[in-house]
Amino acid sequence: LQPQSSEEAKAFVHSFLKRSMPQMKGEAIQDMLTRKAVVLEHYPQKKTKQKRKKTKGFTAKQRRELRLFEIEPEQQRYAIFLPLHELWKQYIRDLCHGLKPDTQPHVIQGKLLKADLHGAIVTVTKSKCPSYVGITGIILQEFKHVFKIITKEDKLKVVPKLNNVFSLEIDGFISYIFGSKFLLRASERSAKKFKLKGTIDL
Repeated sequence: LQPQSSEEAKAFVHSFLKRSMPQMKGEAIQDMLTRKAVVLEHYPQKKTKQKRKKTKGFTAKQRRELRLFEIEPEQQRYAIFLPLHELWKQYIRDLCHGLKPDTQPHVIQGKLLKADLHGAIVTVTKSKCPSYVGITGIILQEFKHVFKIITKEDKLKVVPKLNNVFSLEIDGFISYIFGSKFLLRASERSAKKFKLKGTIDL
């Protein structure tokens, strides 16, 4: 290696900086040299974010095959679900901020229509099919089109919502549910706007 003069070294550094930082003008490079402090910019490569794989749940067919929503015959007893009904009543009282005698009925009606009904005791009061009228029991499962109800006789009844009117009583307040206007999953009702009055063709 041959020793370089100060001018040659300065020219080398100047050309090196110009190649390394082409976006900088000569005046800026000269200013950096006079300060005797050179910081070379580094442009790191952008890391590509790996997309997280979403865990897939069971399909409706797989849920049916696995019988995830089936209630075993030995569990189909009314007495087993009475504690669930007591929990549901407390849940409704909290939801309505206490069921007081001066509470407006339409306020309670609006709350009940959007509430979770698992554990509620309902009665079929009107129906196009006379065999459904009078069925009373605790709602164990709610689907888009049907209620599964356990009666006091320990019988599991599947009652369609369509063309049926259900009554629901709690602390002296009676509410009516028009099933034809209620064809929704339980999780979808919280965002649904209901009309407090309904009709049914009987």
